[in-house]
Amino acid sequence: MLCYENHLIDSITVPNFCLKMFSLSLVKMSDYEENESKFLRKAKENPFVPVGMAGFFAIVGYRLLKMKSRGDTKMSVHLIHMRVAAQGFVVGAMTIGVIYSMYRDYIVKPREEQKAVTQK
Repeated sequence: MLCYENHLIDSITVPNFCLKMFSLSLVKMSDYEENESKFLRKAKENPFVPVGMAGFFAIVGYRLLKMKSRGDTKMSVHLIHMRVAAQGFVVGAMTIGVIYSMYRDYIVKPREEQKAVTQK
């Protein structure tokens, strides 16, 4: 009997276990391409997610650069303002994204379906 992470493993199941672990560790280039296309597909479905991420990083970068000239403001207050601004931008982008998604699902699609029914 072998012990792996405090679990007893029979000598019969070890080769199958090792093969599964080996096969999981192999990554094909097609997997990377699928992941990239999946990200692009998700970004097309929800365009405000990348916008929110970009805005978050832009605000944080700007506020970090502005930190040199913060004057008499305490560091903690400056960081809190930076966090609130970045989170506000992300929440705003998410809200606009949800509204856009609802508009697309509940207004645009029913119109297209109605036009398709009337054209038949």
